[in-house]
Amino acid sequence: MNQTIEGIYRSHSRRVLATLIRLLGDFDRAEEALHDAFAAAAQQWTAETIPANPYAWLVSAGRFRAIDHIRRRTRFDAARSDITDSLYPEGEAMEIAENEEIEDDMLRLIFTCCHPLVPAEARMAMALREVCGLTTEEIAHAFLIPAPTVAQRIVRAKNRIRTAHIPYEVPGKTELPERLAQVLHVVYLVFNEGYSASSGSAIVRADLAAEAIRLGRLLLQLMPDSEVEGLLAIMLLQDSRRLARTEASGDLVLLVDQDRALWDHGQIREGLALSARAMAADSVGSYALQAAIAAEHARAVTADDTDWRQLVTLYDLLLTASPSPVIELNRAVAICMCDGPTAALSIVDGLLQEERMARYHLTHAAKADFLRQLGRSDEARQSYETALSLCQQAPEQAFLRKRLAELESRTLQ
Repeated sequence: MNQTIEGIYRSHSRRVLATLIRLLGDFDRAEEALHDAFAAAAQQWTAETIPANPYAWLVSAGRFRAIDHIRRRTRFDAARSDITDSLYPEGEAMEIAENEEIEDDMLRLIFTCCHPLVPAEARMAMALREVCGLTTEEIAHAFLIPAPTVAQRIVRAKNRIRTAHIPYEVPGKTELPERLAQVLHVVYLVFNEGYSASSGSAIVRADLAAEAIRLGRLLLQLMPDSEVEGLLAIMLLQDSRRLARTEASGDLVLLVDQDRALWDHGQIREGLALSARAMAADSVGSYALQAAIAAEHARAVTADDTDWRQLVTLYDLLLTASPSPVIELNRAVAICMCDGPTAALSIVDGLLQEERMARYHLTHAAKADFLRQLGRSDEARQSYETALSLCQQAPEQAFLRKRLAELESRTLQ
């Protein structure tokens, strides 16, 4: 039973939290109510009594608990009574329907985290905390900054939302364009955490990836835009490979080694159509270019059919539109496939001069792979060991250990 509740927590907790924030109007109170609701579920649910709609049950339970806490913590003067009544009007049914308003709560939460009055450096951290449910330590690792710094940013952001009375809503169409870039960034972060979890025992968090795709579809309804099309295309094309990315044991399978028959070709068709529309727009942005890169991989019937030269060209355009050392690292992989590992190695050595990239495990993993291809086994081993020391995801750790074992075996022969 505990495993069942854990599964429901993974798949429902972020949406329950988003709705509780809307109903209770306070992040901290909503988080407390969320934990109370799941504690109540652990006590009351049995295999026979799991509600047909656990999401609605948890929202109602959380709201009940929040009201109980308010009643216990305060004297019941008239003003506070008004607050309680506003949270739970007398006679309201406990059952909450899956209506359109609730469907949009996650989007409201993202727009709230990305409000211009929230300090810019705190928006992404808060979104990852509230939307993805990442811990402070996981966010700190993702941004390569100290955990106390992340915690302070999140506290300041919540205080700003509370004191500025920032509305918990999706803005009107006139405000959407100026808010869109931040929101797309958050949705992409949600997807990336689902596509490749920053830590833990599994590569994929399918629930988060599916939620990001759902949010992408909602955004496209709200605002047809080539960058929204591009982002949705990226997510569909990358998610199409989900079943091929791991072995039955959970071990990582590299793109070149994947069984492409396992790819979801329905998602690929939709992603390719969206990518083509995004690239045909008058102004081509970074999401459209990233979608074009994903589309190039999706079109290849086999790994050998991949047009790596075209990928290098697209990465060059992407670096012009949106300079980023992570994009440059990905370009180095494409360069390796076109021009060999020596050219790629010089790019990675340059990237390692940046402190942030020197703490990024994939920089060292890429360097290790280039050195391995060049036959420089001792240096490759050192880079794999550095990558392993920085990596926090179990399947990637297993992959790096496998590479180290292969190097050891080669040395003994």
